[in-house]
Amino acid sequence: MKERFHSFNSYLQNIFGERVQRISLDAGFGCPNIDGTLSTQGCIYCNNKGFSKFARSNLPLEDQIANSVEFYKKRLGANKFIAYFQSFTNTYADQETLSKRYDLIRKFPQIVGLFISTRPDCVNEEKMKLIASYKKDYLVWVEYGLQTTQEPILRLINRNHSYEDFLGAYKLARDYEINVGVHLIMGLPTSSYENVIEDANRLAKLDIQGIKFHIFHLLRGTQLELLHKKNNFNFLTQDEYVKNICDFLELMPTSLVVLRLISNAHPDYLIAPSWINNKHAVIEQIRKELENRGTRQGYRYESVCS
Repeated sequence: MKERFHSFNSYLQNIFGERVQRISLDAGFGCPNIDGTLSTQGCIYCNNKGFSKFARSNLPLEDQIANSVEFYKKRLGANKFIAYFQSFTNTYADQETLSKRYDLIRKFPQIVGLFISTRPDCVNEEKMKLIASYKKDYLVWVEYGLQTTQEPILRLINRNHSYEDFLGAYKLARDYEINVGVHLIMGLPTSSYENVIEDANRLAKLDIQGIKFHIFHLLRGTQLELLHKKNNFNFLTQDEYVKNICDFLELMPTSLVVLRLISNAHPDYLIAPSWINNKHAVIEQIRKELENRGTRQGYRYESVCS
């Protein structure tokens, strides 16, 4: 049966005709939400070591790429790769520094894509021009950490940017015809089901190319760990998460690439909910739920645009 959502793997297969492996990198950038520019606390849930292999490993960026290429070539037989600048804020530097670090991918002919994860308040026209200059040689995406369109929740999680910031950054990237991916977190504190549907309706009306879903979870070494001891936050169950994702996908256009359906975390850092690391089971449940409903991505999209 044909997949009921537009998966990232199928998107890459259609472009390159073979498996393409994304490799996550820490290019040594900082974050204005940590270094005191906006805050010293960071987002309440953030601990990059919980989800990024090379986060603050001190391994040179070139070695991270070389080691990853060799590892995935042997393990999976992959011959093409996407350099995913993931950890922290990957446009948070001057032009010369950005260019020098992005340019390292040119040493590796196996790399066919450049994906840059960043905050929507850390881009400008000069940075977009630089990123756009790689399009002639690579598949280029900018992934913005939006997390939610709800302003009160953005303040609650100490995100220190607004939905309006995202809209400006999104437009800037699209002006340069750069693919835009959006990071969204399900189950944030105080978030309601109505908030989730409003997020979906808002994003469905934009010219974004992809979405990456995260599940709100508790990691050791975060502000959330301290807050949880006082407030005892509720976390989505697996069934609740699956329902939210399926309802969300039904409202998205069929062209939108699902960059990821569920996040996971390093077991040494994950406190709750433990089910998120059963990634394959969650994805399979999402597939079965859409099949049982007789729906798919885009099933209700026309109702958003009418």
